Amino acid sequence: MIGRIRGTLAEKQPPEILVDVAGVGYEIHMPMTSFYQLPAVGDEVVVYTHFVVREDAQLLFGFADKMERGLFRELIKANGVGPKLGLAILSGMSATQFLASVQNEDVSALVSLPGIGKKTAERLVVELKDRLAKFGKAQSIAVPPPSSDLLSGNTIVEVNDAREEAQSALIALGYKPAQASKLVDSVYNEGMESEALIREALKAAI
Repeated sequence: MIGRIRGTLAEKQPPEILVDVAGVGYEIHMPMTSFYQLPAVGDEVVVYTHFVVREDAQLLFGFADKMERGLFRELIKANGVGPKLGLAILSGMSATQFLASVQNEDVSALVSLPGIGKKTAERLVVELKDRLAKFGKAQSIAVPPPSSDLLSGNTIVEVNDAREEAQSALIALGYKPAQASKLVDSVYNEGMESEALIREALKAAI
């Protein structure tokens, strides 16, 4: 099991990053709530990871902290929830917001996430409410603000590619292409960069 990786952030293209560890590049899939907290490319990064082995692939999923990784692990134990859907859930809301939704039995908040219908949301509440009690009582918090490198213009893509990059990220998180395009178009303003655009699109989906 690979539980943590520390190295140089070589690339970041939501929702994936590449971390260079002594010359070996690890491709890691991250929920957007963790992605927003990444440092600039070239800086050192520490990522808590969960390793998934399938017949056709070996995948690493990364998180900003142990709490989010713990929630992901509980999520993928739930009936009908795989790693991709778990990633989408924790991209659409923070770990604390997800905890609050389950504890408060807020099915409507969960249904707004891609791949979550009413029955799935109700099942998540029933299956996870007691299991998530170990994380403590949640209080709703805002998504972290954009990192300083985003504000300064040191972004992962050129501004002209921001809309395409944001749509690709949403599709990777489970949104249908038409839905991703509609969400991005609804929040796009001239000059917006990809991370900010993804953040606002995800907010608009809830």
